[in-house]
Order: sequence, then C-alpha cells, then structure tokens
Amino acid sequence: MKKNNRYLSAMVLISLFVLPSSFAFANGSSLPSTDAGEVYNYLTKESPYQTWSLFPGTQKMYKGQSPHGALITTYVSADVKQAIETGKGKLPDGGFIVKENYMPDGTLDAITIMYRVKGYNPDGGDWFWAKYGSGGRVDAAGKEAMCVGCHAAVKDNDWVFVGPIK
Repeated sequence: MKKNNRYLSAMVLISLFVLPSSFAFANGSSLPSTDAGEVYNYLTKESPYQTWSLFPGTQKMYKGQSPHGALITTYVSADVKQAIETGKGKLPDGGFIVKENYMPDGTLDAITIMYRVKGYNPDGGDWFWAKYGSGGRVDAAGKEAMCVGCHAAVKDNDWVFVGPIK
C-alpha cells in the first residue's frame, strides 16, 4: 500500500507542475523561447501563421528580392498587424513577421521569421531571426549577422523592409 501511495504522490506532483505549463503553451497563452525548434512548432502547430493576416498593404506572392526569394508572402501576428495599422512606430514584444520565400516557379523554398523578444538582442532591435527549410529544418537562427546587417538599413522602420511601420 505504501508503494502505491508514493506512486500516487509522485503523479500528483507531476500533474501540479508539469501539466499546467504544457497546457499554457498548447493553448497559446505562452510564447515560445528563442529555441528555433520551439518557434517553428509554435508557428506551425500552436498558432498556425497561415491563419494570420497578410502584412498590411501586401498580397500573396508579391515580388521579392534576395535573399528572400523571387516571390514572397508575408504574414503577421495580430499584435503586429494592430501596431502597423495604428501607427505605433514600434512593433510589440512577442510579435511575429513570417515570410514564405518562393522560387520563380512558385515553389516554396524557405520560411524566414522575425520574432521580437524583449531584451534578446538590443543591437539588433530585439529581433530573433530564423530561416527554415523543408520540413522545418533550421538553416539559420538567432542573432544572425546576415539578417541583422541587412535589416540595419531599415532600423528606423523598426528593422522592417515591407511597408511603413511609423
């Protein structure tokens, strides 16, 4: 009987500490960390980015440029859309911009993201950058020098090339 009580006590402890944190992430109430795999899971399963709005003023498969592809579709999380539409001048912490990068023939080549994480990288606008290839393969992630270097040209537009943020 004592053995069963220890087992039951252990299960109760696990349910009190592990399950609530798992539930919080699964129901969308928590944002992912800066782990590239966790971010990809969030964007494709927890809060599917393809259900989000397009970046205001854009359409699907608009003309892109290197390194993002010949054609691009850009999605934004609801908080980013609201910040752009109300002219806040700065996109919110926890906000996402997701670009689908297409080849000239319309084949999806990669997904690139910008995810604002307060305090993550002040020298790069606090953006976490990632590039995902086929099946969610992480091609680049983090404080990517190439991303930060290129987007620094538009840091007065909150590091964003598409449309005015201010």
